[in-house]
Amino acid sequence: MAIAHTGTNSSAAASYAGTKRRLRIWFIFVALFMGWALYTLLTQLVRQGDAETKLASATKQIEEAQKQVKDLKLQVTRLSDKEYIGQLATKEQGMVGKGEKQIVGIKQP
Repeated sequence: MAIAHTGTNSSAAASYAGTKRRLRIWFIFVALFMGWALYTLLTQLVRQGDAETKLASATKQIEEAQKQVKDLKLQVTRLSDKEYIGQLATKEQGMVGKGEKQIVGIKQP
């Protein structure tokens, strides 16, 4: 007894092959997309690290500049005081006021 071959089995096999091909293409697309997403994530992490380093450097420079401004304001305040200017002149330049005598210490060998 011979079994007649109908076209349904061959179309089912062709349909399965087409589904398999579509799934393979879909998985390749998903893999490529995931690769691109991973690459993008890693490059953003590197850029974020660089930006954090630059931010830390800029913050340090700002703090140093603020400290320098504070010190300069204090110095301006001191230099507007006549007594302080007199002390600086005596200490650094060896100047003395009227009626004062300068005392010079001699170093012993």
